[in-house]
Amino acid sequence: MSINNWIDLRSDTLTVPTPAMREAMASAEVGDDVYGEDPTVNKLQEMAAAKTGMEAALFVSSGTQGNLLALLSHCGRGDELILGDQSHIFLAEAGGSAAVGGIHPRAVPSQQDGTLKLNDIKAAIRGDNEHYPITKLIALENTSGVMYGSVLTPDYVTQVSDIARSHNLCVHIDGARIFNACVAQGVDIKAYTQHIDSISICLSKGLSAPVGSLLCGSKAFIHKAHRARKLLGGATRQAGVLAAAGIVSLEQMIDRLSEDHANARLLANGVNRIPGLNVKSAQSNIVFIDIDPTLPIKSGDLQKQLTSNHIKMGAFSPTRLRAVTHCYVERAEIEEVLQVLAHSMANDAIAKNDHPISTSPYFQKN
Repeated sequence: MSINNWIDLRSDTLTVPTPAMREAMASAEVGDDVYGEDPTVNKLQEMAAAKTGMEAALFVSSGTQGNLLALLSHCGRGDELILGDQSHIFLAEAGGSAAVGGIHPRAVPSQQDGTLKLNDIKAAIRGDNEHYPITKLIALENTSGVMYGSVLTPDYVTQVSDIARSHNLCVHIDGARIFNACVAQGVDIKAYTQHIDSISICLSKGLSAPVGSLLCGSKAFIHKAHRARKLLGGATRQAGVLAAAGIVSLEQMIDRLSEDHANARLLANGVNRIPGLNVKSAQSNIVFIDIDPTLPIKSGDLQKQLTSNHIKMGAFSPTRLRAVTHCYVERAEIEEVLQVLAHSMANDAIAKNDHPISTSPYFQKN
């Protein structure tokens, strides 16, 4: 079920509202959320709090806003945040922690499995010294959008939380794809949230809502975040038309994430049978495809071949592509992508700028 006749693997943000979402949005009961009177927003927030086992939740416009609200609520100006150097907060949120919050980011190396080494975290915690910023928060990302879509385990999160507690710190999880982690691990989300202070959850990635994220935490924390949301211009009025889609996300779109993971594994396994291409890991719905750096073919070349066959995929470097599966990509379309990749790598199609292909003899199904 392609989007506008394209197989679009650039991101799961490219999902569009499902028919059930469109119907829910059209019939949503609304009110003024600034007054706390939008019943659909209130219902979504109550659902999120109950699902995560946390006291309260706040509907926000985006994952970036949700993360920034968390940082502003946990930290004051001049405080320090420990996070991964490949995390979304550090790399791809416009430096909001420093620019808006005056919060100093202390980045430690992100590992290929999405973790931060426990010893690196411990070493980054500041001592009581007037020359240093005050460490207040540790931020994790689950799943990792850059480090192979890797999944953090509940045990690892507990270990990080134990470190935080022993130093009187808080823990926030950028859980944009937290339900992918839950499905991959076969655990309830509470296995992650029971030992942390806050979590942001994106509704508009694999859960297919058009807009919005949820920030969850204690009542006192959400009270602070609510004020910060107003500061950032994030207060909305009849937001129930958007929250209605989020309710469908939580009710209908979580369990089916296993299909996206299966398609990601299918893609990874197929790519690993194509000479010159390699996938190191495919734990969730994100697949990084590495091109043998000794070959003349680069990611831009493959992108052109894919595009000529109505397939979109992101290039992360000259030798790396990223593909993200979602509810609008089916198994048969993954097989079509593999055919195009195999054809491009096995022939001189790139050099000759061949016309689009429909089949390839070089990819054989299991």
